[in-house]
Amino acid sequence: MAQLADSSSIIPAELADVRSTKKNYKFLVAGILLLTVVAALIVYSTFSTAAYYMTVSELNEKAATLQGQRVRVSGAVVDGSEQWAPREVTLRFSIDDEHGAQLPIVFYGPRPDNFQRAASAIVEGELLADGSFQADTLLLKCPSRYEEEPEEIFVQSTR
Repeated sequence: MAQLADSSSIIPAELADVRSTKKNYKFLVAGILLLTVVAALIVYSTFSTAAYYMTVSELNEKAATLQGQRVRVSGAVVDGSEQWAPREVTLRFSIDDEHGAQLPIVFYGPRPDNFQRAASAIVEGELLADGSFQADTLLLKCPSRYEEEPEEIFVQSTR
């Protein structure tokens, strides 16, 4: 037993300190890398799911510069503007904003079942040269029968 106690003194103190410093340095670098990856994932998910959208008036003001670009627009569904063509699977309707500006929307895809109840819509797609908007995605906000907050329905284009 006495020899085991003495064998710990075989390693010089300077080498034991260097060895523990290297271990601490590795943990520090690994921790910094882990925090960097977590921060990058948070930033990426925030920007990829950001829900920024333009109003119809904002889109009309910037129409010349936004033509052909992917944008997201929100507005109230105009009553009586719905035109459903089941053979072509095409839904046409208009949205407007609080300033009264209207935007005709063309959506190629299935017509949502409760489109008649839709209070507002958020459409994502591109502004065409003729002034209409071709939507790839359609998010409807409908008043729910049981809740105060609107029910949301998300539909994607088939094209």
